[in-house]
Amino acid sequence: MEPTPSSDPAPEQKAENVSENVETTIEDSEADRKELDDYVAEISAKYEQKTQLRSQNVNPERPPESFFTKCDSSLKKNTAFVKKLKQFTASQLDGLLKDMAGLNLTKYISEVSAAIVEAKLKMSDVLPALTLCSKLHQTYAEFSPSFLENWQKILHVKGGEKIGNPSKMRVDLRFYAELVSVGIFTNKVGLPLLGACLTALISQDKDEHSNLSIILSFCRHCGDEYAGLVPRKMLKLAKQFDVTIPSSNLLTSDKQQNLRNMLKDYFQTLCEHLKNEHKQLQYAEKSRRRMLESKGEVPNDKKEQIEMLQNNYDKLLTSALTMADLLNETLPELTVEVEACPSEGNVIDSIGDEQFANLDPWGDEDTRNFYVNLPDLRQFLPNYCGKKEEVIPDEPAMTEEVLDMEVEQEQDCEEVGDPPSEISETAEPEEEPTTAPSTPHHHANREHFEAFIGNLQNCVNTELIDSAAIEFLLNLNTKNNRKRLVKVLFGVQRTRLDLLPMYARLAAIINLVSADVAVDLCQMLKVDFKYQIKKKDQINIETKIKVVRYIGELVKFGLYNKIEALFCLKCLLLNFQHHHIEMTCAFLEVCGVYLYNSK
Repeated sequence: MEPTPSSDPAPEQKAENVSENVETTIEDSEADRKELDDYVAEISAKYEQKTQLRSQNVNPERPPESFFTKCDSSLKKNTAFVKKLKQFTASQLDGLLKDMAGLNLTKYISEVSAAIVEAKLKMSDVLPALTLCSKLHQTYAEFSPSFLENWQKILHVKGGEKIGNPSKMRVDLRFYAELVSVGIFTNKVGLPLLGACLTALISQDKDEHSNLSIILSFCRHCGDEYAGLVPRKMLKLAKQFDVTIPSSNLLTSDKQQNLRNMLKDYFQTLCEHLKNEHKQLQYAEKSRRRMLESKGEVPNDKKEQIEMLQNNYDKLLTSALTMADLLNETLPELTVEVEACPSEGNVIDSIGDEQFANLDPWGDEDTRNFYVNLPDLRQFLPNYCGKKEEVIPDEPAMTEEVLDMEVEQEQDCEEVGDPPSEISETAEPEEEPTTAPSTPHHHANREHFEAFIGNLQNCVNTELIDSAAIEFLLNLNTKNNRKRLVKVLFGVQRTRLDLLPMYARLAAIINLVSADVAVDLCQMLKVDFKYQIKKKDQINIETKIKVVRYIGELVKFGLYNKIEALFCLKCLLLNFQHHHIEMTCAFLEVCGVYLYNSK
């Protein structure tokens, strides 16, 4: 039997892949060579053009005096020319050169030089402005000294002062460097001012790096002539293809090396700044992750802070990469910390006691003051000596086992009965004096209480409810009135949810003197809660919402036991449907953060 020919296309496929890779490599190599050739051609043309212009400016052939007598010396036209210079743009060059050819600017050289220095040029305007300045220099011998005086005012950087307009300084620094490069200012005259300006910009900016954009702009446009800078990629390609990159003969290699060393020192401080910014960003991100894991959300101010840190870091990193490329330096390694995610369900367990101590159950100072800072009753009640410290029995920890035990006990309860309407009849005998009901004193007291109750629903802020509590303690604090007050507090309209925190604060203030109001109110709400969750009908959702919100408010005043509050939540979650969903949301909205952040 003849062997079957192999149908495996692997050898042919491999050959095709190798061929494609070779072609791609050749294409990339050709593109790199073209990029290098274009760069070399551009640099060569730039240096050649500057050499010619420099030669013309160093040895200018200025027109004779007879030339100026033929030109217009009128104030009107010369002033108009100066105004145009203040608004100089590249598109105006031809028109200005034409106007200049017919004007005698001898008496206006100081105004001309000042106008050019003050002009708000763009980077695209610099080369056309060089042409104009060269023409002025080659025509008027007084132009260069006057021009330099104005530049000395602009480029003088005072120690300790920040640059007021970095955008203009970027253009001005390049413009001045180009003026020296083309010979309008000789090296001997022009370089000291340029060196002093660069030294001041760098030496006083090694921490904040607010002058970084100015230094980078100078390196991009003038770094090749003044510091011998060549982009890293061009250096690699030149070495790869054995090509010599043209260099400028404006400065000696020693002077270029001096500036390059100063720029490298500045780059090292920039790297330290970058590492610090990176560290701060990493810390902020870690803080954000922990906050998200522990609280489920990140506050807006924290988000804005991280966004600002990220933007600052990105800008600094981009600038550092650009400078590293120009100086052929390497950025430090910026490691990213990888934080192991806690296993699901163990978010709380991963937070230590020291972190729990920093959790804030209130969110802001105003909220904390409302629930914690109650009036000092010693200022209003002469015989009040402060609430006696009660011996609080040890509560079991808030664990699943404790809550499950509570739920199991509740499952043995009776079926739904009537909603609570009366306080349990276990009260002691009345403290009311034995005055007959028909006495004027009794009627006055009753009317006073009725007026108090009628005004209670208007107490919608802290001052009003505090005043009401003090009035009750001063004038109405009897056993009978306290029982009646509990019924009023419990029977608040289901649509007046705004009164719940106020009524809870009222109970908390009265609790400083008489604890039975808070105790009875909590008991009635507890019974009503059990009644509401056992009801099978799906009506009167407002009443059910009122009960859980009321409980939540009392929890935050420390009047309703936390374990019992969590028991309420557990009961709702056991049958998480219909109205129980809305009740759960309302409960968590009022006291969820408080319970979560309470140790």
